[in-house]
Amino acid sequence: MKSTLVKTIALFITLGISSCTVQDPETSIIPVKDFFRNPEKSNYQLSPNGEYLSFLAPNQNRLNIFIQKIGEAKAVQITNSEDRDIFKYLWANDDKLLYLKYSGEKGSKLYMIHKDGSEVKDLTPVENTSVRILDLMADVPGEILIEMSSGGTGLYDVYNLNLESGEIILKEKNPGNITMWKTDHDHNVRIAISNDGVNQVVLFREGDTGQFKKVISTNFREHLEPLIFTFDNKYVYASSNLGRDKSAIVKYDLQNNKELECIFEHPEVDVYNLMYSPKENKIGAVTYTTWKMEYEFFDEGWEKFFTSLFKKFEGYEVTVPSRSKDETKYLVRTTSDKSMGAYYYYDTNTDEFEKLADVSPWIDENDLSEMKPIRYKSRDGLTIHGYLTIPKGKESKNLPTIILPHGGPWLRDKWGYNQEVQFLANRGYAVLQMNYRGSVGYGSKFWEAGFKEWGQKMQNDVSDGVEWLISQGIADRERIGIFGYSFGGYIALAGLVYTPEYYKCGVSYSGLPDIKSFIGSIPVSWRPFKEMIYEMVGHPKKDSEMLETYSPVNHADRIVAPVFYAYGKQDNMIDVSLNQEYVNSLKANDVDLTLMVKEDEGHFFANEENRLEFFNKLEIFLDKNLNGRTSK
Repeated sequence: MKSTLVKTIALFITLGISSCTVQDPETSIIPVKDFFRNPEKSNYQLSPNGEYLSFLAPNQNRLNIFIQKIGEAKAVQITNSEDRDIFKYLWANDDKLLYLKYSGEKGSKLYMIHKDGSEVKDLTPVENTSVRILDLMADVPGEILIEMSSGGTGLYDVYNLNLESGEIILKEKNPGNITMWKTDHDHNVRIAISNDGVNQVVLFREGDTGQFKKVISTNFREHLEPLIFTFDNKYVYASSNLGRDKSAIVKYDLQNNKELECIFEHPEVDVYNLMYSPKENKIGAVTYTTWKMEYEFFDEGWEKFFTSLFKKFEGYEVTVPSRSKDETKYLVRTTSDKSMGAYYYYDTNTDEFEKLADVSPWIDENDLSEMKPIRYKSRDGLTIHGYLTIPKGKESKNLPTIILPHGGPWLRDKWGYNQEVQFLANRGYAVLQMNYRGSVGYGSKFWEAGFKEWGQKMQNDVSDGVEWLISQGIADRERIGIFGYSFGGYIALAGLVYTPEYYKCGVSYSGLPDIKSFIGSIPVSWRPFKEMIYEMVGHPKKDSEMLETYSPVNHADRIVAPVFYAYGKQDNMIDVSLNQEYVNSLKANDVDLTLMVKEDEGHFFANEENRLEFFNKLEIFLDKNLNGRTSK
């Protein structure tokens, strides 16, 4: 969770932005539903023996689990969830699957089901709990380790769960500050991470019992995050930025608190992800993201395998989301900037690929627009990386434009399929996404440069992107809008308040109107990190004046552009009263307001019908104010 980047800077868009003379024909308008409906089939997985496929597919607009035997065409629906999507599932063994469903806004429950749809069992029949799977213990039949939190505390204890009897036995009690547990390859709980809100402590023990001992304490600006144990269970592979700006993959001796070896680091971006083979007990590769995902291989066999996939699916990002236990059968997933991609089944014994499904077959990727990497300088000299999408068939000149800042703010945008981006481009808008300071992935300095800069230097980075677009002749300065979700929604509101000269309209979807009130009512799940948030965003007392100054709720009188404001009344991230207060202030100041409030939604609109309603309204709102294209 960090960021800083690159020394060599050049304005860089290599698509001939201001000199294109020959253009493809303008594409037809794609229906809103085709962008935002549930996928036809998604989240494919292989059973451990490689004999069955499973996937999620909608039934009555709710995602359920389907099972299909390899070599057979028919798939059978085994779950019948009607109230909520099944949001996560996995194979417990060759015959049974586990799945998680939301239980109200603040909880989740774990269920088990036989692959033929029989023997449904509620494994956590306790109200007001939240469940996470810690260790499937694949070589210990009938048992798994779970983490469970009760009463909405956000603190998880570790339990041994017997899948047959349903018996749950407490294994590790959370003393009140543990935010993460880790097991070794023998399923012993040997690492605990504690957090007091500012400092993180890595705790370690030699075996499955006994006291955890403190290894290292770091301020939240630094981290040592154990990923997996080495295969002899003596050391760990970890992501670490100790003594460096960019996170790297290292081999670490927890017993003696010593880094043994840097496995891989990159000069421009953080590296967090390590891939390994449980069968062969070796690490195979790391992945990291520059402007696209890249691989670094440590094993000749892995490199040969993935290189063959890259050649076969040239132009796509390729991942392997599931494989059989013997590592001879694989599921291969492709994606790109213009496609949600497809799933393939690959049997190394026969060297044959079988296409299983396109994720969104109703959209032709040839009708969609390319997402290109860009970079520009901020006014104080930072390099801001981002992505520009130009509507297919349009010259990169004098276009209606949408600024689309990401949420978080401690996230980042990446190259790949983004349904909002493609929807907007299809409606004739150029779309700019930027990884403003505070975004992660570019090192600690870049990340920390966003501390206590909400509405200030972070906002300047967004404004500098607007200026860059105008200077390049890409954006029509009279037709620029800003649209964001969550923290991106805050940026949209702040843009309308502090730089009204740029924007002809703004859209906030589950945005944050009042920083000070938000800090004062931090969600329960965030409370272990309260002091950290005070340092990163601002203290409700010490920084009270700053937080009030940069809270849009206090400046509705400055807004001159139309606003589309949407939120769910079940949002557990933002107090619903903050939303209502802001709506009242907009109305009191006669702002041209389009409002959408959903009683049954939380921080994002999970139900398909609500997503479709939102984007249908958005299409009309943007066309009215920016004169793009509409299907209406």
